[in-house]
Parts: sequence; structure tokens; C-alpha cells
Amino acid sequence: MRNILVMRPLVAAMAGLVLAPGMAEASVIGFLGNFDVINDTGSTAHGFEIELEGLTLGDVSDVFGGPGRGFPTGRGFDPATSVQRYGSPSITEYSTGATFGVRVTYFGIWDGSSWDYGTPSGSFITPGDNCWSGGGVGYGPDTPCDHFGVGTLSNPTATRYSWLLETGTPGQLTNGLVTLPAPVWNIIDPPPPAPGEQPGQPLVVAEIQAPEPLDPEQFGDAIWVKVFTTELEDPIELEDLVGGSPEVEQAVTEIEWQLLQRDPGNPDSGKLESGYAAPVGPKAASILRRYEFFEYTGAYKPSDNEAQPLFGDSNPDPTEIGTYLGSQNAAANLVAPVPLPAGVWLMGSGLVALGATLRRSRHR
Repeated sequence: MRNILVMRPLVAAMAGLVLAPGMAEASVIGFLGNFDVINDTGSTAHGFEIELEGLTLGDVSDVFGGPGRGFPTGRGFDPATSVQRYGSPSITEYSTGATFGVRVTYFGIWDGSSWDYGTPSGSFITPGDNCWSGGGVGYGPDTPCDHFGVGTLSNPTATRYSWLLETGTPGQLTNGLVTLPAPVWNIIDPPPPAPGEQPGQPLVVAEIQAPEPLDPEQFGDAIWVKVFTTELEDPIELEDLVGGSPEVEQAVTEIEWQLLQRDPGNPDSGKLESGYAAPVGPKAASILRRYEFFEYTGAYKPSDNEAQPLFGDSNPDPTEIGTYLGSQNAAANLVAPVPLPAGVWLMGSGLVALGATLRRSRHR
């Protein structure tokens, strides 16, 4: 249970570049994520929270519906005044002693007897980025979904989403978890070029992972995911990651279907890494990936809840594809590699190089 916190101002800062012998390697200068999320909790929600572990206020560069971004920031459903019912979110830091981070909180206002707005529970089919007042799906008080988003300058160590649900005490909210994975971006830089050669292009790899099991002795719930991708010659902004934008529309299929499920005995299970197929193009200034998530409705092994798809984990039978859970429109803005004078060696931090093995599903 928690009380809603008061908003603090955003602080923007440039991320440090990661450099290597003979060249300035490509580096991420920003991460963006915009997403629809359906309220399937069974209760009306009165807000939504994005928890970014390991970040500070200075790492948050943008929020969907936030001030100064070209969209209205007011509350309600009129496109002239608001992009979603809760208006501009609060951005606050937290610390538990063991961990710290930032919470981006969209919330209803309690006047002592009632809430001004809430997201009803239900099912809803959208393209995944249209549950806002400009999304063209008839978004209104009865629509059981909303659209949220955040931009950061660094990768959080963990991202958690939750609907804010009223407890038994009127006016007080608690967190209800959401099944919607968030991608973690990584850059794998090319080896240093030989004298006189131009630097190579990096691999831009994004990793998502299925939700953790609720029962530590059982496999977690399985989900289907589809991945679409494109690279752009210009940096991208948070407001570009919405339905109907030309940037999102040009994304093409990278992974048709993949089943993800966490094995409680294997922390690396249920992961999907995309982007190993080829380096980015020489003019790429940003990479966009769109993830669509669906419930798995096939058979589970009774003893440990392991999914048993009829035709494998990348070829679903239609009966095994259930409710649409939501989508992520995510992007990384890049600094392209440039040559450095011979003998210049610089060190940096903040990016984790991944191995070259593609882990496409849970490890059995």
C-alpha cells in the first residue's frame, strides 16, 4: 500500500559515450518506450505506475503526456486538453535501502469521497498503441486500457509496471502487477578497425524476458510475442512511438512468433534477444522495435506448469493464442562510431556486452 507522491521536476543529462581503442564506438544516448496496457485485474484501477530500478531523476528524459512535449497534459478524454485520462504523471525517486530507483506515476485524484477518473477492467483489442485520446479507437471512460510511456538516458536494472488498485480503505491504492515485459537494450560494438579502415557498425540487441513465476516451484505463465523492427536515419522521440506514426508503420517482421516462459530453476530462461542478424546500417541514428504480446491458452504440464504447445514454441496453433495483452513500441537513439587518432585509448561504462549466442526461448 502506498500514498501517491508529489511530482519533482525532470532533469536531463547526456549519457557518457563508451569508447575503445582506435575509434569512438557507437553508444546509446536515449531509450524510449510507449505502450498500451489493458486492465485485466478484475477491478477498476485509479492510476498506473512505472518503476525504474537503478535510475535517478536525472536519467528520466521524457514521459508520455508530460509537459513540453507537444501533447496536451490535462486530465480527461478531450484530445484538445489531454492525451490520456490521468494527465501528466509525477516523477519521484525512491529507496528501499537495498535498491533505489524512480517511479513514474499516473494517478486519479481522490476528493475524499470519490475518484475523478479510473480505468475499468475488461478486455479490449487494439493495435497496441492507440489507447489514448488521439489513437482513433473511441477512447473514453469505458475503455479498459490506457497508453503510457517513458524516456530514459540509461538502462534500468529492472522495469516493473503496475495498475494502482483501491484497497479495502477508500482512497488508498495498492499495486497490481501487469504482464507486459519491457525491453533491455545492449550495444555490441565491432572490433577496432585496422589502420586506414573505417570503423564497422555495431549490433543493437534488445532483450525481453517473460514474467517471473508467482510460485517459486512452478514455471511462470507463458506468453506469445511477435517482434517488428526498423532502423531510422534520424533520432526518434517519444511522441513518435504511437499508432499511425510513419516510424512505427515502417517496422517489418523480425520474429513471427515466440513463446516465452520462465523456469524457476533457471534465471536465464524465458528470454528473447533480437538484433543479432546483422549490424545496423551506416546511417542509422535510431532503432525501433515493436513487441506484441498475447496470452498462451494451450496446455500446461500439471506437475510444474510447463507449457506444452502442440507444434513447438515458434509455431502456435490458433487455439493456443489467447487474449491480446498489449504492446511495446521501444526505441534506442544512437551515436554513430567515428574514427579516433591512433593511440587514443579511452574507457567507459554503462553498457553490457552480450555473448553471441541467441537465446530464443526458455532453457529446458
